[in-house]
Amino acid sequence: MGSTLPFPIQPQGRKPTTLSHVFDTYAKTAQGRKLHFNVILDEQDQQQAISRAKQWLAGINLEDAVVTPENCFFYHSLEVSADIRADIDKNGYAIYKMEGCPK
Repeated sequence: MGSTLPFPIQPQGRKPTTLSHVFDTYAKTAQGRKLHFNVILDEQDQQQAISRAKQWLAGINLEDAVVTPENCFFYHSLEVSADIRADIDKNGYAIYKMEGCPK
């Protein structure tokens, strides 16, 4: 007869794995500039991803850029790198810049 524990057992010396959720996001500015980036969160919440995308865009002086549910969608979940994890822990989200984004 086996027993089950109410919690997963982690190997000694190893932290539990935290999965983060990636939202593939596109924004378009009033001038027609297109940006492609990922919003990475610990929650799988599209509204939060859109809000964080707008927050980031405002922070880079592109508050006129449009982000909608049709261009910000859940893509996949993964264990992120240490630098992305640090951004999420500090800001509540991370941005992975791709096409058209400032350096």
